[in-house]
Amino acid sequence: MTPDPIDAALIDEALVRTLIEEQFPQWKELPVRFVERGGNDHRMFRLGDDLAVRLPSAPGYVPQVDKEQTWLPRLAPMLPLPVPEVRGIGRPSALFPAPWSIYEWVAGEPASAAAIDDPSRFAADLAGFLRTLRSADTAGAPGPGLHSAFRGGPLEHWDAEMRDILHRVHGAERDTASGIWRDALAASFTGPPTWFHGDVAMDNLLVRDGVLGAVIDFGCSGVGDTACDTVILWTYFRGRARDVFRQELAVDEATWARGRGWTLWKALIMLTNKPPGQAEFARRVLDQLIAGV
Repeated sequence: MTPDPIDAALIDEALVRTLIEEQFPQWKELPVRFVERGGNDHRMFRLGDDLAVRLPSAPGYVPQVDKEQTWLPRLAPMLPLPVPEVRGIGRPSALFPAPWSIYEWVAGEPASAAAIDDPSRFAADLAGFLRTLRSADTAGAPGPGLHSAFRGGPLEHWDAEMRDILHRVHGAERDTASGIWRDALAASFTGPPTWFHGDVAMDNLLVRDGVLGAVIDFGCSGVGDTACDTVILWTYFRGRARDVFRQELAVDEATWARGRGWTLWKALIMLTNKPPGQAEFARRVLDQLIAGV
């Protein structure tokens, strides 16, 4: 059955207030404020000081809602850092045709905008979090699919698209990029499926008092190949912090090769399909990859 349409333009503070009044009247007096850095797949709003409302922005993101509601409470006790805590499960209704969630507000500033005291410690703490996540019980957990944007699955899923977007780099760069992709495809995943976050980006890592304090947005999480969680090595870390992350994450060279493939795919998409600032970011990441860093 095709999901009911969701008009992201209509997801605003007024809608959230009405949804809260309809389904969670105990919180109807709390102020609602839009969160600018709330993510792309979902829209987020503060509800008072202690809560957050999160709604999927398109039908393709709806499966992430139930997954987070089901699995975050199970994962949280196993993890070394705070993750979002589900406080309310919103039902589809005439006002909004999809499930949605209320979470405990997770304090902290996105790492993309925060001052990080020691990048090497940050790298070690993140690697430690991801190692622990990898060790979490996978019984009954969701494998890769639409809900994870196929992260955690084989890179072959994106091979046809990659052939279409390799033209975004030219000459020797294209040859090098093609080689990175071939190497990634050849480095097959053979290990047991483990938990992955799926979107280890600086906006999803919260900083408190200069250190990594929490990890949010598990919408692309699942159980499969964790190579997609290595992308931050090229998108953010530099120098010693990069060495620390590589060492502390403790994955094999084949995983790093697939991670380079994931990074290349993402950078090529961002190179022309995103606002100029992100295109410049993608260009820097491509330079890292092509230089063999």
